[in-house]
This record gives sequence, C-alpha cells and structure tokens, in this order.
Amino acid sequence: MTDIATLYRQADAVGLAAHVAAGDVSAAELLEVAVRRAAETNPLLNFLAQDTIDRARAQAARPLPAGPLSGVPFLVKDLGIDIAGVRTGSGSRYLDHIADTDSHFVERADAAGLLTFGKTTTPELGLTVTTESLAKGRTRNPWNPEKTTGGSSGGSAAAVAAGVVPLAQASDGGGSVRVPASCCGLLGLKTSRGRIPLGPGKVEDWNGLSGIGPISRSVRDAAAFLDVFGHPAPGDRVRPPRPEGGYLQAITRRAPRLNFALMLRPFDGGHVDADVHAALHDAALLLGRLGHSVREDVPAIDWAALMDANTTNIATCTARTLAAHAAAVGHEATPETIEKITSMWRHIAASRTAQDLQAAIATFEAAAITIDRFFGTHDLLLSPTLAKPPIDLGVLHLDQDSPGVFGQEFAAFCPFAGLANLTGCPAITLPLGTSHDGLPIGIMAMAPFGREDLLLQLAAEVEEAAPWGNRRPRI
Repeated sequence: MTDIATLYRQADAVGLAAHVAAGDVSAAELLEVAVRRAAETNPLLNFLAQDTIDRARAQAARPLPAGPLSGVPFLVKDLGIDIAGVRTGSGSRYLDHIADTDSHFVERADAAGLLTFGKTTTPELGLTVTTESLAKGRTRNPWNPEKTTGGSSGGSAAAVAAGVVPLAQASDGGGSVRVPASCCGLLGLKTSRGRIPLGPGKVEDWNGLSGIGPISRSVRDAAAFLDVFGHPAPGDRVRPPRPEGGYLQAITRRAPRLNFALMLRPFDGGHVDADVHAALHDAALLLGRLGHSVREDVPAIDWAALMDANTTNIATCTARTLAAHAAAVGHEATPETIEKITSMWRHIAASRTAQDLQAAIATFEAAAITIDRFFGTHDLLLSPTLAKPPIDLGVLHLDQDSPGVFGQEFAAFCPFAGLANLTGCPAITLPLGTSHDGLPIGIMAMAPFGREDLLLQLAAEVEEAAPWGNRRPRI
C-alpha cells in the first residue's frame, strides 16, 4: 500500500476525503503529515502567520461529518477570517488582536470536517499583490525563493504549492486569490460578489469588491469548496444563483462551446512580458483545438475613471478599518505602527468626501452594466492573469517611501485582475504557462455574474486536455 505521506502528496482534497471515508487512512494521520510538511517548509517559505494545531488535533480525535472535504488538513488566511481565541493579525503590527468569535467561514469549515491547523500570511490589510510585511516578514515562492508569491493571499498559495495542504482559503479584493495562484502555479477562483458569506457582523468588504475563494491544484477541489461554503447567510443582500445539484455535479457536465473575447493588452496600454504573451497565445490555440471560438475584443471601459473610483473606495475603507480598531483599542495608528503605503491610503481618504465615495460606487455600477452587456455577445473574457511572471521580492512591499513608484510597479505587474472585482464578476486563473526560466504563468478567464459553474466546467475540460497537477516546485 502507498505510504501515507506519498498518498498525501499525490491526492487532491476530494481524493483524501474519500480515503478517510473508506477507512484507508484517518484524519488524524493526514493532519500529522500536513503538520510535518509545514515544519519542513515554513522556515524557508514563511507562509504561516499562526498555527492552530491543537485545535485541529482535537477535531481529528472526534467523529467527523460526512462530506466531500471531511478529514482534510486546511489553512485559512490571516485576514478577514476569525477563529475564536486565536490571534488575527491582518499582516499588521497595529491591527493584531485576539478574536472573540468564529467567522461564518470557520463555522462552515468545522461543519464540513476540514481540519484548520493554521492561518496564512498576508501583507498589511491585504493592500498589495505581494506577501511581505513588517509584522511577519517575507513569504517566499516555492518555485524560486527570491520571487514573490503574489498577494495578498500569498501564504495560502505558498502552502498549497509546497504540498502542505491541497486546498486553502484565500480572499480577493483586486486579484488577491488569482495573483498568488498564478505566481505559484495553481488554480485560483475569485467568486461572484456575495457568493461566500463574510460575517458575522458584515455582509460586504471594500463595498462589495472583496470576496472569498479557493486556491487549489485540482478543479474538483475548487468545486467542492464552493459546494461547502457558497451558501448565503442571514443579512446577505446579494445572492448569486447556484447550479442545480451543486458545483461538483456541474463539472461532470461538458462545458458548452464558448465564444471567448481575447484581451491582449491592459486597458492602460501597458506592456505585457513576452513569456506571458506566448502563454496566452498557447492557451487561445488550446481553446480553439477544443472547439471554442477566440477573437480579440475588449469591453468599452473607462479605466481611468474606474481607477480613480477604486482609489477613493480603498482609501475610505482602509481609513474606516483603522478608525474602528482605534476605537476598540483606545489609540490611533501612528507612522510607527502602520506601513507607509497603508498610511498613504489613510491620508488620501482624508481628502475624499462622502459624495466622492458615492460617485465611486456609481462608477462601479456603470462598469458592471457595461460588462453585463459585453457578456451578451461573448461568453467569457480571456486574458493573462498578470503582465509579468513572478517579480522579485522587495518591489511591491508596503513600507516604501514613494507612493508614485509603488503605483507604477503595481500597474505594470497586475493590470488585468481588478476588473472582476470592480464589476462583481467571477474569474479564474489556470496554471497553463511557464516562463523561460521556469516560473509559473497563469491565464485568466472572467465570466458573467454568478457563472462560476461555467468557469469550473471550462477549467475541468482544460485540466483534462493539458494536465497541470504534476507540475510542482522542487521543495
């Protein structure tokens, strides 16, 4: 029989749960393999913000519920996800606190039999697309430790890429699921606005731009994630439609032949790396061979207006988060306790008005209408996930002196991902490309609101035609 460590390395989360259900291996045994693997790899990669190993061991010692992910070791991001009695750091020295209650997400993870044994690293408040912070240091890419994992869910992506867990929770307000998945050679799904509850105590984050999604190796793990977590909670005002029978059942059905709009360049006209362009070209050819139609077209979006609206929104939401924490702890953040770009966002918020914020939200709504009309003549929008392969660490960290340079570098690296957040649509990145020096390159597809089923059906077809599961870093 295959030893447990080898089984753990080879199987996806759904496969591991099936082995637990069949009695081939116990959940406790799987958890110990995951804990050992974390101990082996975290000293180099730095993906764990804090552990909850004792909590997970206590769960594994009890009878677990039946389900597609039951008995599987699991990690959640240390931002926006609370575990009662456990530290929530949010990548910050200032915002660090002990949570009083479980998030709905954690309640559902426990009810599904997932064994959450830790929380993963993130930049301060998730405000950049690398995972580096003064609070926790640099999280390193398993494919090349000098490169970024992406962000802000880089800890989750590093853990999945390193074989610590087959599936991890992430969140995405401007690419933060898809960017690290792309950088680490994984599948990442940004879900539709309102798909997965964020409570208790809130129904939206960043005025609806941010949401929870999976980072995984396999398509069926992402589908199972949505089956477990993608149900509304009390107070949810946006409730996207679900496929009949759920997502695991949906991916057993062949995707229809689709009309893809192909986006070759960013809206701002920026440069796309030659390796990324080649990977996109190859993906378009693959889709053509599978019988889909791909032709160049882009929606008529006023990108400059959207970016200005996004600046107002992020600044306002960041300032509100800092103010709420100040009210709770009795002292405000100072330049010594938050990072420089975080402080910049608070400074910008002071110059924006309530009317500015309302105008920003109206701009997002107008863009959502434009995208909905665009999807009246196209099924999906295909683009690179990023304009470059994974960049060096140290370029996009938040504690730097020049906001202008930071903004330029951000736009040059991540000009494609934000559209899905600004319009509420789902988008998926698939690990289909490799740079000339062996780094992963993701290709992204964006779908109409509520159509994660279509993205996952497509992903299942592509996964079968061009398997990526065995492409792993040597660590």
